[in-house]
Amino acid sequence: MVRGQPGTAQEGAEDAADFVFIPVTDAQGGDPNQRGTHWSLLLLDRRNRNSPIAYHYDSAGDYNAAAAERVARGVGARVIRMGMAQQQNNYDCGVFLLEAARALIGQLTRGQPPRDLDNLVADRRALQARLRS
Repeated sequence: MVRGQPGTAQEGAEDAADFVFIPVTDAQGGDPNQRGTHWSLLLLDRRNRNSPIAYHYDSAGDYNAAAAERVARGVGARVIRMGMAQQQNNYDCGVFLLEAARALIGQLTRGQPPRDLDNLVADRRALQARLRS
């Protein structure tokens, strides 16, 4: 994900990405019966390659905190929990994840640092319409 693949000429080489968007789930990778129930988003900030930061955006509070910590540890980053609008049902986490990524891309392209997304609007129908066009 952030280093060259083992067994290739780029093994261990750093890539050029300063920001990496990582979907996080509570699924248990080795168990096909544990497919997961929730998605959240880690924004990996690698501008300082010696001290990367993983900003965690979770529309269900701290539901995926442990999974986010495991992923962040795997890429050598420390986690900072960010504010995010909370879903009002138990099925729109994917919509929140995609809308959070869209909002963060907007912030980053304007040169802004990652910010809380407490006012994020996650509209399933609007997202479906954008994806169709």
